[in-house]
Amino acid sequence: MMEYYNITVAGQQRSLPIVPISPELSIAAFVIFGDTAIVEPCARELAARLPKDVDYLLTAEAKSIPLIYELAKVMEMPRYLIARKSVKGYMSSPVVTPVRSITTDHQQILCLDQEDQQRIKGSRIALVDDVISTGASLSALETLVEQAGGTVVARAAILAEGDAADRDDIIYLEKIPLFFHGQKEKE
Repeated sequence: MMEYYNITVAGQQRSLPIVPISPELSIAAFVIFGDTAIVEPCARELAARLPKDVDYLLTAEAKSIPLIYELAKVMEMPRYLIARKSVKGYMSSPVVTPVRSITTDHQQILCLDQEDQQRIKGSRIALVDDVISTGASLSALETLVEQAGGTVVARAAILAEGDAADRDDIIYLEKIPLFFHGQKEKE
């Protein structure tokens, strides 16, 4: 029988299925793909909390793409940036960094092509994600920004998961727990 974690974020109620990601750990799965009713209000709330001196928003492919798109619209930014999970044939001189997120069972990469590196150089960047948990994706994005010569001025997500909610360097709307098997949930 499926268990759910109930949450209200940006005025929207959701029942998130609790799914195992390892023998010891389950998470409340928050997937914004296709959920326009939650993306737009979350983007508005995050935009109100982000610094006003941001030049570009940057996220990792793929789950946060709807959020960063809507966030860029709300902030009236003509462009946002996406770190891809593989080097594409059209990329010129990409910078690449490894990443291993909590929901992926193997190491991946994130990369930026030369064009986006030029945009980042000397710019103020806000990193955006749907959920921040271990911070591995944020760390990889930050590495790419540093390699490209930019400055990270904000780190933002809809949700902070587990210990991420204790971080004082991220902006988030709500927190969700991690579920350790055989133990009580950890907020």
